[in-house]
Amino acid sequence: MNVCVIGTGYVGLVTGVCLAHMGHDVICVDNNATKVALMQSGKSPIYEPGLDELMQSSMAAGRLRFTTDLKAGVEHGDVLFIAVGTPPLPTGESDTRYVEAVARGIGAHLTGDYKVIVNKSTVPIGSGNWVRQIVLDAIASQDTTHVDRDTLAQSFEVVSNPEFLREGSAVYDTFNPDRIVLGGSSQRAIATMQRLYAPLIRRQFSEKQSLPAIPVVVTDLASAEMIKYAANAFLATKISFINEVANICDRVGADVTQVAQGIGLDSRIGDKFLQAGIGWGGSCFPKDVAALIHTARDYGYEAPLLNAAVQTNQHQRLLALEKLQQMLKILKGKTIGLLGLTFKPNTDDLRDAPALDLIRELVRLGAKVKAYDPIVQPGSHAAQDERLAQVDLATTPMQLAQGCDALVLVTDWVQFQTLDYAAMAAVMRQRIVLDGRNALAPEAIVQAGFAYMGIGYSVDRPTVWGINVQPAKATVAALPAEQVA
Repeated sequence: MNVCVIGTGYVGLVTGVCLAHMGHDVICVDNNATKVALMQSGKSPIYEPGLDELMQSSMAAGRLRFTTDLKAGVEHGDVLFIAVGTPPLPTGESDTRYVEAVARGIGAHLTGDYKVIVNKSTVPIGSGNWVRQIVLDAIASQDTTHVDRDTLAQSFEVVSNPEFLREGSAVYDTFNPDRIVLGGSSQRAIATMQRLYAPLIRRQFSEKQSLPAIPVVVTDLASAEMIKYAANAFLATKISFINEVANICDRVGADVTQVAQGIGLDSRIGDKFLQAGIGWGGSCFPKDVAALIHTARDYGYEAPLLNAAVQTNQHQRLLALEKLQQMLKILKGKTIGLLGLTFKPNTDDLRDAPALDLIRELVRLGAKVKAYDPIVQPGSHAAQDERLAQVDLATTPMQLAQGCDALVLVTDWVQFQTLDYAAMAAVMRQRIVLDGRNALAPEAIVQAGFAYMGIGYSVDRPTVWGINVQPAKATVAALPAEQVA
């Protein structure tokens, strides 16, 4: 099928590249000429594992092109994806002006051929009908002679097709989705989308080809839009829950890693998103939870649970600061090294990253801040973020450790688990590791010469490994058959 993807951020670019890899003929449109020129040269403007290779192979096969020409994209596509950003406004609501601009542009370039317009951007509930009206308004403003406006008004349908991609795993998630959600009232439009996704539904590109077909959830427009918000709000709330449990564990002498393991084995709960740490961030969770709270408020409901999840997360981001003060007392004049800057591993995304709040507060308290991140390196695109102006960016972990009073694991990049911590300890002023993601092996860190502090370990044991008593880790063992009642 012919596809046009408008907007080449994380969602748009991954969607366009993966659809091209599946065999569709894809044009990606963006109004940033510099960005388009970069992509035309075969280079991705974002870091996403596996994306560059698929992008270059699809371009070589002639199935993927990039342009700034919206008219060409609209004329090409049978399916038109709107995948532009919807950043949060200070009120918490989503800024939909880019969606509006694209919808007007689509309406201005319709020619009468049938099109399915797909809201791939995360948009407020009710946006499907709103986009349809904007397109109709643009049609009404067309100076057309080749086809009448009534024909144009009947030539398109709007579908909601929310994305559930994880940055750092977006290519994998595209080919191995848990479900595909399609919202709309037109059987023809839904059938068109099912045909577009047929290779995915059949798991043709999946690593789990032996499993049944991918579930397709067909709903009305508003329900599809709500599914996206509800999914992200639930996951954010689950993280805030385990972080709150961790804070209680700190006070009562329990080990949150054991607690998470114990409750995660309950099939009603599951073990995902139960890793305590210094809070969630990124481009989706903060924005989507805030937008859902704002929508609820518009309709006379305060959403107390969601508000509490946000408040818990805001506190959690500064928990690292409190723990550093417990260990170092006065932070003024101390040097703190941050392991990781991005909001999660395998991405270069700094949007609403917990590291940024930590940097701001450390600087305010008079500490010197150093940081090392595998992707946010000196001179890289991400390193140009003005919020990093007061950070000394290191090029190696050893350079980071030099002269530090403490290291804080902020982003749980897998390579941080195997660093030479003994060598790093040797060049530090004080040997403290605060594991802000509970991702390191405490025994190994202590053996390297550090005092270790995690999130959700008790005050008396083992807030600081190597100083206090080391607890036994929880184990899972099956009873002998004869002991099972």
